[in-house]
Amino acid sequence: MSVRTRDELGGRAAIAGIGATEFSKDSGRSELKLAVEAVHAALDDAGLTPADVDGMVTFTMDTSPEITVAQAAGIGDLSFFSRIHYGGGAACATVQQAALAVATGVAEVVVCYRAFNERSGRRFGSGVQQREPSAEGAALGWSLPWGLLTPASWVAMTAQRYLHTYNLTPEAFGHVAVTDRRHAANNPAAYFHGKPITLADHAASRWIVEPLRLLDCCQETDGGQAVVVTTTERARDLRHAPAVITAAAQGAGRRQEGMTSFYRDDLTGLPEMDVVARQLWRTSGLRPSDIDVGILYDHFTPFVLMQLEEFGFCAPGEAADFVAADALPLNTHGGQLGEAYLHGMNGIAEAVRQLRGTSVNQVAGAAHALVTAGTGVPTSGLILGTDG
Repeated sequence: MSVRTRDELGGRAAIAGIGATEFSKDSGRSELKLAVEAVHAALDDAGLTPADVDGMVTFTMDTSPEITVAQAAGIGDLSFFSRIHYGGGAACATVQQAALAVATGVAEVVVCYRAFNERSGRRFGSGVQQREPSAEGAALGWSLPWGLLTPASWVAMTAQRYLHTYNLTPEAFGHVAVTDRRHAANNPAAYFHGKPITLADHAASRWIVEPLRLLDCCQETDGGQAVVVTTTERARDLRHAPAVITAAAQGAGRRQEGMTSFYRDDLTGLPEMDVVARQLWRTSGLRPSDIDVGILYDHFTPFVLMQLEEFGFCAPGEAADFVAADALPLNTHGGQLGEAYLHGMNGIAEAVRQLRGTSVNQVAGAAHALVTAGTGVPTSGLILGTDG
């Protein structure tokens, strides 16, 4: 796919299996062990074995390389292995890479995985502490000396501009947190199972970096998630009805940096997600009104609002009211605010459950699900659909 033309990938690959570990704050085991557990669970869900796998995709940040996970999981020869950069922005792109491989015959069964001890081990929320010199890291040199050291501080800059431009208060962000936690409360796998919140709870939570409060920020989680991708034809013969990859896209906008794109002309949107949106709509032939459920990357609540606007679900500045009205079933697993922070991979799994009809917060007749990856960085997205 290019940013100008429709691609030919849609419908040629599908997600056939999903699997995860428990989501915790202290897993008590290595990230490699978590990855293997998730891979085995996803293969079992699909009705496949490690011997069926010939491709693997993960994130550049992962500490468990494809060949190491393959060896530990009992997987044999690999004809395809790949990694995607930019943290959470890679989530949907791992599935895109897998779909490209199986659609072209480079591989037959590809497992995408993400596993980390993000609470008990490395904590992304602790910010930049040490970094090897690089061209990418040099961009941070314009922000770090002024105290912008953490993801929350980087997002706060854009969030403050958004509120100012549209004459809103931080309560606008609270609608996202309340929605996510309402869904998490019904999800036994969620860390915040049984713990919904109100707008008053949101407003009472402590400041992290104004205008972001504690309940605007995602969790830190230990765990693993994997998905199995194969051709749509093969998926039809497996254990579950396939979740067809109707469209898949990556996107980076003009003057893109990693979380610190403060020198763009406008800070009230997410140009990288606009690139993804244009490609997904063009390739799928769908419109916002065709989407039955949205699984939008929610590391920070303001970026959920901006994504809804970039995809055209509502006009700029109107997303808070859109969420408050429950105009679109949103993050029905509880999202990364309520279920777990697995760099968006658990969101892909929730979209598959919705299309299978097995979500704990099931949307009746769900046939099209939009899934997005991390925002503020080069990112990716999927539209998944039922077969036929």
